[in-house]
Amino acid sequence: MMNPDEKFNANTPKVVHESIDGEVVVVNLEQGDYFSLVKVGADIWDGLIRGLSRGDIISEIIQLYEGEHTVIENAVNNFIEQLRQEELIVVNTGDAVESQNKPNDKTQTITNEEKLKFEPPSLQKYTDMEELLALDPIHEVDEQIGWPTAKVEV
Repeated sequence: MMNPDEKFNANTPKVVHESIDGEVVVVNLEQGDYFSLVKVGADIWDGLIRGLSRGDIISEIIQLYEGEHTVIENAVNNFIEQLRQEELIVVNTGDAVESQNKPNDKTQTITNEEKLKFEPPSLQKYTDMEELLALDPIHEVDEQIGWPTAKVEV
């Protein structure tokens, strides 16, 4: 059985993340993989980053989404385990600085009529960073030569 009191942190400095318009983009800098989390996955990540325990995240998802409680609990636990397997999160051993554990604004105002139908979260993984870098490679910039064209003297 999963420990409902278990808390997690982003696996920094190897992992960076940003939330943009309801999507969370997470990058594993060591492996060069990046991940997209939307809907339920983004809400789970938000709870993790706010310092909520596994059990509190499950409760929050149940408040936000309409669905069978055991289905939601199993899906959230499976998703958290996927994040751990990809080394995006680590268990908070108490040494790490706790997040503010602030409440989710969504759960403060949601009514049963506004609940969205629960769909199990998916972790979209992209391993094509090499292809992207080939399209727009990172170049060394020489201050005397300039980039991308020769420096123009004024």
